Amino acid sequence: MSSTAHSSSTPEAQQALDAWLAHCERLHPKEIDMTLARVAKVRDALGLTFGEHTPVVMVAGTNGKGSTCAMLESIALQAGYRVGLYIKPHLVHFQERCRIGGKPVDAADLVPHFEAVEAARGDQALTYFEFTTLAILHRLAAEPLDLVILEVGLGGRLDAVNVIDADCSVITSIDLDHTEYLGPDRESVGREKAHIMRAGRPVVVSDPMPPESIAAHAQAIGADLRQLGRDFNYSGDRQQWQWAGRSRRFSGMAYPALRGVNQLLNAAGVLAVFEALYDRLPISAQAVRTGLALVELPGRFQVVPGSPMLVLDVAHNPHAVAALAQNLDQMGFYPRTRAVFGAMADKDLANILARIAPLIDHWHFCDLPIARAATAQALTGQFEEARARGLLKPPAGVTTSLHANPADALAAAAAQADPADRILVFGSFYTVGGVLKDGIPRLGTGVQPESDTASDAH
Repeated sequence: MSSTAHSSSTPEAQQALDAWLAHCERLHPKEIDMTLARVAKVRDALGLTFGEHTPVVMVAGTNGKGSTCAMLESIALQAGYRVGLYIKPHLVHFQERCRIGGKPVDAADLVPHFEAVEAARGDQALTYFEFTTLAILHRLAAEPLDLVILEVGLGGRLDAVNVIDADCSVITSIDLDHTEYLGPDRESVGREKAHIMRAGRPVVVSDPMPPESIAAHAQAIGADLRQLGRDFNYSGDRQQWQWAGRSRRFSGMAYPALRGVNQLLNAAGVLAVFEALYDRLPISAQAVRTGLALVELPGRFQVVPGSPMLVLDVAHNPHAVAALAQNLDQMGFYPRTRAVFGAMADKDLANILARIAPLIDHWHFCDLPIARAATAQALTGQFEEARARGLLKPPAGVTTSLHANPADALAAAAAQADPADRILVFGSFYTVGGVLKDGIPRLGTGVQPESDTASDAH
């Protein structure tokens, strides 16, 4: 995936876009206000549509959405298709959220579409997410595209993206997150995600043990459910893997360039999407192989070589952190691991800390530049409370420190680490983005940060 740390936009264009984003933040008293009515009204005023000849794939789920979107994009690009992608959140620059032809659009390219949304909304209040989603959708709809990929934000049923009708829906792994909006258990969360399905159209479910509510909704509306383990399967050894669907097969494939234990689940779902859309969007085996080999996604188990080794991951719920811990455990031996961690206050922090605590020798807790974030002081308090209650199993002698921001935390970790150690930066997108804002940090090499994350995004 292209640069997160570098933007080709001019300073003037970036300032104009930043002014629009600030305007969006002031428009509505709530950051999240779950309804589709406002967005649908402005969509109609904009005349927003992608047309019958451009298939739209919509991706929802708790974990794996970004990786799934990135693999869909990469394979389709290798097949020669012109692809538009809405992916979120961004790590450094807002315009990372809108990609055309595999590259983020320029800030100047987005500004007219913010103006169009402002003109169309009249006196209709929109949240930041609703306004920015409409602006990006309007930008994508202005382009002749062969495929549109839309990542759902929170939930599905009432997410602003769901005002668009998907030709194929994808539901990735389901776990508890945003429970105040989506419900207290996996069945409730699955029910919310399931509403991105459309009657008579395919829906791919790549969670190997999905909530029953997903299949129930598919049956209720007459969607074409394609379930991992029933309609498509994968298998593999240490060298290669193979996939089989209802009517198509791929074999002898190298593993996706994205690292991590769950990426084959995501890749299997991606191939099921292309099978479902094959009549409209034929894909060759070579495009699949090349697309998976070249896919990049910064901040998803991103390993940056150096002394010490650096790992970046936006895991910020217990399910994702458990996968991160498994990935770290398989990396080999490091004398000590230091963690830079910052997260939103509404996350299941005790469970997050518990899942990875056995691997961390020192915690560098950091503040983040957003009101919803837990402070470094609060994170330390959560850690000490969980340790006192016996919920954590940290190594003997584990220590903690507090920092004003992720960059300061990483600098302190790098200064205190031995060359053979490992530093993990994880949690919120703001945490990982905070250390990528000037490029990929190169630890212990004497090399300046790279201005483009693409070289090590996998």
